Order: sequence, then C-alpha cells, then structure tokens
Amino acid sequence: MKFTYKATNKEGHTISGNVDADSRQAVVALLKKQGYQPVVISTEKKNLNFNLWENKKVKLQDLVVFSRQLATMVSAGVPLVRSLSSLQSDTESLYLKEILTSITKDVESGMQLADAFAKFPKVFDEIFVSMVRAGEEGGILDDILKRLASMKEIEASIRKKIFSAMMYPVVILCVTIVAFFGIVLFIMPKISQLFTQLGGPNAKLPLYARVVFGSGTFLLSPSVIKLIPLLNTVPVLSKLPNLFLFTIIIAIIVIYLVRYIHTPKGRVWFDGVLLKIPVLKVIILKLAIARFARTFSSLMGAGVNVLDALETTQRAIGNKVIEAELQFAAKEVQNGKQLSEPISQSKHFPPIVSQMLMVGEETGQIDAVLPKIADFYEEEVGVTIDGLASIIEPIMIVLLGAGVGLIAASIMGPIADLTKVVGNN
Repeated sequence: MKFTYKATNKEGHTISGNVDADSRQAVVALLKKQGYQPVVISTEKKNLNFNLWENKKVKLQDLVVFSRQLATMVSAGVPLVRSLSSLQSDTESLYLKEILTSITKDVESGMQLADAFAKFPKVFDEIFVSMVRAGEEGGILDDILKRLASMKEIEASIRKKIFSAMMYPVVILCVTIVAFFGIVLFIMPKISQLFTQLGGPNAKLPLYARVVFGSGTFLLSPSVIKLIPLLNTVPVLSKLPNLFLFTIIIAIIVIYLVRYIHTPKGRVWFDGVLLKIPVLKVIILKLAIARFARTFSSLMGAGVNVLDALETTQRAIGNKVIEAELQFAAKEVQNGKQLSEPISQSKHFPPIVSQMLMVGEETGQIDAVLPKIADFYEEEVGVTIDGLASIIEPIMIVLLGAGVGLIAASIMGPIADLTKVVGNN
C-alpha cells in the first residue's frame, strides 16, 4: 500500500514524499527511525489508469545486476545521482525503472540513499538499507554495494537450485493427479457400465476394480450433499456432485490455514512444524545458519554495532523459531555476554557456529570468520538439494507407475473375466 506523508526533520524543515508500507503504523515507525517527526500521513490516491506493473515485484536477478552496476559506477567516481539516472534508463524491469525514478529524485533533493531505498521495503529489505546506510556513514558505499551484490547472487543461486530441484517432481505430480482424476471421473464410470451390460446383473468385479470404479461414481454423485439438511434445501447445491463439495471444503481449509499462517501465532506454529519434517528440517536449518553467518558478518563488516546487526539479522532468517533464539541471544549480549555464549545453548545452531563466533570475538575478525561458515553451509544446502532431487525422481516414477498399473489392472482384469464368461457361453 502506498502512503503520502509530511514530516519535520531535526532542523524543523517540512519534508514530504511517498512510501510503500503495510500499514500507517509502519510508516510512522519508518519516519521516526530516519529522524523525522510525522505530521500528516494519508493513503495515496490511486490513478484510475491501470498500471500493468504496479503489483509486480523486482526479480532478484535484476536487483543483483543493479547492485553490481551501481557499485562499479560509484567506485569509478561517477556522481550518485548520475549513476542512478543512468541505471534507471538502462534497466529492463519496468517496476524497477519506476522505483529508480523516485529514488533519483529523492537523492537529487538531498535525501540519503539509504532513506530513499527504505521507502520501498518490498524491494530493498532492511538488511539492504542498513548496509547502505552504514556504507554512506563510513564512506565505503562502493564496497558495501559489492558485498550486497555478492549476497544477492548467492541467494539467487540457492533459489535457482531449489526451484530446479522441485520443478520436475511438481510437474509430474500435477500431471499424475490430473490424469488420475480424469480417468476415474470420466472414463471409469462408462467402462463400469459396459462391464455391467456385458456381464449381466450377476457380474462381480474384483475388489480393486470396484474401488477404482466406485471412487469415480461416488465423486460424481450428489449422495453426500443430500445427507446435509441445510445444503439439501438449496436446489443448486443439492445437485452438485461430491467432487465439488470436497473441493469447496478443501479450499476453505486451505484459505483458513493460509490466513492463520500469516498471523504471528500461526507463523510460529508453521515454522515449528517445518522444523519437524525430517528432510526439510535439514535444508531449513542449513539455510538459516548460512543466512545468519552471511548477513551478520556483512553488517559487522559494514560497521553496524552488534545489537543492531542482530536485530536486522533476525528478520533475515526466515524462521520464527530460530528468530526467537536470536532474540534471546540479543538480550544476553545486551546484558554483557559474548554472542558465542547464548548461541552455544541454542537447540538449532550447531557447535561449530558458536566455536567460530568465539574465535572471531577473540581475534576481532567476526566479519572474516563467519563467511567461511556461510560458504560451508551454502555448499551443504546445494549438495542436500541435489541429493534430494536424485531421490525424488525415482520415487515419482515408481508412484506414477503404480497408479498406471492400478488403473490398467482395474480395466484388464475384468476384461479377462468377461472373456472367460463369453467363452464358456
């Protein structure tokens, strides 16, 4: 949602602009974090003309290219406004072009680059903004942008691996489900009627054939709906087959679960469930550890203090259960303990993380030590995903073969029995 605002800065001057945020409270928090005092916040009026790219997101690869190109231009001494203007005209992403137009105007009017990025939290996350702000304050913006580009490249590579590994089984599963329901719903009932006509009233199909044929008949009949008094009073609903009823029920359950998962309590529950699924647990933990090590070390290397770095890193983990452990670690650090101590008590972080943290704390090189952990676990994620893909493919083939075999047996078995009956007559 887009908001327009008016606020006063530390000098008492009035500034105005617009920002993307989830709520009015989020806009207030963002402005106060930037040192501004909100005066007026209102929802931006939408243009009646339909914008084809308004709800689109910037691809991660486009963000990688933008970060890398901006780092190169800043490192070469090109003025920031000119760099942004050049990238805005060169980018192929329409939505990113629109965003860069706004950012260029803001920077040209004197706004810090990090503050201009912060107006688009769905594109430039908190880690991106925090590191850019630290780079601006420390005069190492080009180096920070290079780090960000490297981080985004690694993230894009991992996402690509996961997507590639899941594409084959998902496609096979969808095709199998569609084919199975198509055969059971539309072909099997007709074949069942044919067998009954040819075999006579005393013809009895094998059990497995009756199950397959009966499932199609059941899904197409309105018998269950007629048993529900409230639905039976509605003529249209009473004529709907069971398939539609079950589809509606499943859709309601899915919508409820999705809405529940988007609540704070539901997200904690869902993330806890994910950490109990054997194979998925391994991937999630390794990704979380790699994210923690890469993000925390980058923020520390950019000059962000430990508590701020931990606060920002928590939101990058992607799992509320592990995020809660980092929140506990932040409180312990605030009480004077070294970060390695609470991390060593974690249920999810392996001992090597706390040990490497301890080495980094003793030598003052956390930003040099933690990337080695990130490299290790990112490689482990790749190996695990490749191994999982190699296991899933034969499993899907076996399941597909079993489904085809069951359907074939349901058809060929009764045909063989009918042949014997006809031959005896």
